[in-house]
Amino acid sequence: MTASCKFRRMVKWAIDNMTCEHAKMNKSDYRCFSTHSDCVDVTDDRTLRHIGYRCKCSSGFEGNPYLQDACTDTNECHQPDKYICKGICQNSFGSYTCTSCPRGTDFNSVMGKCKPTTIILGVTIGLSSGGGILFLAAIVAILTRRWKGNVQKRLRKRHFRKNRGILLEQLISSDQSASDAGTKIFSLEELQKATNNFDHTRVIGRGGHGTVYKGILTDQRVVAIKKSTLAMISEINEFINEVSILSQINHRNVVKLHGCCLESEVPLLVYEFVSNGTLYDLLHREQNGSLSPLSWEERLRFATEIAGALSYLHSAASVSILHRDVKCMNVLLTDSHTAKVSDFGASRLIPIDQTHLVTAVQGTFGYLDPEYYHTGQLNEKSDVYSFGVILVELLTRRKPIIQNEHGEKQNLSNYFLWAMRERPLEETMDPQILEEARKEGVMCMARLAEECLCLTRAQRPTMKDVEMRLQLLTGRRVAPRVEQGEVAQPHSEAAGNNGRGGIAPLIGQNSSRQFSQEQEFVSSLLVPR
Repeated sequence: MTASCKFRRMVKWAIDNMTCEHAKMNKSDYRCFSTHSDCVDVTDDRTLRHIGYRCKCSSGFEGNPYLQDACTDTNECHQPDKYICKGICQNSFGSYTCTSCPRGTDFNSVMGKCKPTTIILGVTIGLSSGGGILFLAAIVAILTRRWKGNVQKRLRKRHFRKNRGILLEQLISSDQSASDAGTKIFSLEELQKATNNFDHTRVIGRGGHGTVYKGILTDQRVVAIKKSTLAMISEINEFINEVSILSQINHRNVVKLHGCCLESEVPLLVYEFVSNGTLYDLLHREQNGSLSPLSWEERLRFATEIAGALSYLHSAASVSILHRDVKCMNVLLTDSHTAKVSDFGASRLIPIDQTHLVTAVQGTFGYLDPEYYHTGQLNEKSDVYSFGVILVELLTRRKPIIQNEHGEKQNLSNYFLWAMRERPLEETMDPQILEEARKEGVMCMARLAEECLCLTRAQRPTMKDVEMRLQLLTGRRVAPRVEQGEVAQPHSEAAGNNGRGGIAPLIGQNSSRQFSQEQEFVSSLLVPR
């Protein structure tokens, strides 16, 4: 048998006879259409002669490179026999990553994934690690809380000094009236607890200078806490001023100050809670499209109570106090409709040996005394003027700034003085009081308002005089209307022996405020004690 040699020749093929370099330059004839494909040069193994080129998908991709977008990503993690990974395999676009198994686990070649070495060991490690983390977290939380607490204490002490707390403590301790009234310096923690950390649902009022919160103290007292908006030096001065003034006041028609707080950046004042809004709301705010009815007796009582409070501030307190911002919005009403004068941030004390102070003009337009506005000289007659505007509001139920017949804005006080000269009483006053009250009584109050609104201070009455005349008007009835040609009879004669007084005097521009000694004596007897 003759031995024979057999030669096996491998057949190689190409898609074209060009080289890859020339094929890529000739875009129209280039056959590797797929995005993720590569060109491969084909040569004869024996002669190394160039045959042509063919295409293949790039590494990490598989498919047909001769079709558009036919080379797709290869998921190497699904081919563990070809792509070996003794750990956690994670596929990525065009490749894959292999990470070692986590601590406490080994690669299971049968299942092809990491498995815990021992369940008990894993649980033990997990519990110990979790417990250690919790322990460290608790220690960190305790240390952080203590650190924050120390920072807060230092910050509160700094605020207390900045807000002149030491000075205020000395003033309150040295002032017997303030000590008797129970004026207290509260801690910030107490007020935060009382207001649920100043929750927005506790807000009962907002103004240009701050916000008022409703709070409940630990002794169950309901209070109103005033928090100023800005902590400026001037406002801190006003705050100290308001505390020092209110700590000296004890009157049923002046809002009571329970104390203050100096440990926050913005000083806080703690008042008694007055729950029924302001006199401004009652007079001017509509409910269900109309104003609430307000009787003549109530209006007269409001005027008398406000006058009594201002008279007390001017003459009965230990030092004369000028409110400087008397207006309906600063008159609060209790549930029983008792008036209480509030907001003493602009108030000033006048020494006994002085008749006035020269200050920067401060107040509310519509209530501002014209002479004080032009000269800057403040005295008790400035409060009298502002009270006169309140009297006009009670009589007319119109706002302090109105729109006149020509569509121009005008002070109510100027309009009232003009209307009293040029128009009948019925066209100026609120129709409701004309239906309820005697015309003479309404005229008495209107003339009193005219006197309070005199442009010359010397012609205005004092608040003590105003209070007495309002009490006279409140404490007795006005004589009935007198027909033309009849002579007015004293009320005591008309009512018989049971009458309670005579005609309330009309005191104004056309009548005298001078009484005989007998009239003064009788009038003083009629004043409620």
